[in-house]
Amino acid sequence: MTMRGKVAVAGVGETKYYKHGQSPDPEFKLALEAVLNACKHAGINPREIDGFSSYSNDRSTSTRLAAALGLEDVGVSMMQWEGGGGGNAGAVANAAAAINAGMAKCVVVLRSLAQGQFGRFGLFPVNTVSDWRAFEAPWGLLSPAQMFAAKMMRFMHDHGVQQSTMRSVALAAYRHAQNNPRAVMYGRQLDEEKYDNSRWIAEPFHLYDCCQENDGAAAMILVPAERAKDLPNKACYVLAGGTGIDYRSSAWAGNTPDYGSSNFNHLARRLYEMSGIAPGDVDVCQGYENFTGGVVMGMVEFGFCKPDEANEFFTVENLTVGGKLPINTSGGNLAECYMHGFGLLNEGARQIMGQSCNQVENANVVAMIGGPMVAPISACIFGSEDTL
Repeated sequence: MTMRGKVAVAGVGETKYYKHGQSPDPEFKLALEAVLNACKHAGINPREIDGFSSYSNDRSTSTRLAAALGLEDVGVSMMQWEGGGGGNAGAVANAAAAINAGMAKCVVVLRSLAQGQFGRFGLFPVNTVSDWRAFEAPWGLLSPAQMFAAKMMRFMHDHGVQQSTMRSVALAAYRHAQNNPRAVMYGRQLDEEKYDNSRWIAEPFHLYDCCQENDGAAAMILVPAERAKDLPNKACYVLAGGTGIDYRSSAWAGNTPDYGSSNFNHLARRLYEMSGIAPGDVDVCQGYENFTGGVVMGMVEFGFCKPDEANEFFTVENLTVGGKLPINTSGGNLAECYMHGFGLLNEGARQIMGQSCNQVENANVVAMIGGPMVAPISACIFGSEDTL
């Protein structure tokens, strides 16, 4: 069973992106604006929407959105379960599956964030510590940066990976952001010296290895494939999508058998089987950067290079437009906006549609790798009509 080529991305949209806490509008208004912008881009009347698929723990609920948009009949309302930043592509997969199953015909996938108004998503409690945190917090392991730094240090130790691999991911994102007026880091360049001299957050992560915190919203409209040819944008099809949990990947106290992993080994194989493509067919990769180390591990586990080849593969020249495999062509979570990866999803669709600010020539296949090193993780693969 497969959803390959049965669902298409009709349009994408977003609000202006802001630094953390600087949005002048309420979070719910941001969500509505992104949905309306996606509908406009798709050439679809917003009242055609009959389904919602969200990232996780959204305050902009489907009931509020349906009322505000004046929807008469909503056939599906879904939310990705757990996974932190790993749920973004899973929300797309859920929406595509619902359309493929005939539950809805026009589903919007969205994320809205105004964390300055509500507090940071995933912030650890301060009054009580329970579950897996009880094994880690007493020893000072308190933040995602610390937890994922430990996993990356293991990966670097096992495979001789150098700091330059992560630096290249950051430099590529910032270089692409300089051509993207939407990017929060537009006009703010990054070079090797600035990266190397930036403060440590949790070794091996410098400041510029870590994602931003932003306000804004992003949305994507999915429709049945047969409708795509009647819409204004070049067709972008969902070739594969899904979520995954590797064996004991969330075992408490770091007690997982594959510690230095982004947890994509099994899901990557499933998505290649579903899509009918191979790693060498991918023209562009959008890799979720909670931290640059996760991009490196995720791309290795998606088969773009072997672990011991990472130092040679991850160069700025290879990762930018015109290189071997351009990544995060809008600037990504590091330099465009941290919208829990939804900017990366939109950028993946734009590449297929030929509408990116850093367009890759003949981009027919785009892989979007969701938040690495969490569980469940998710990913999806977009393709042009030529791939079907």
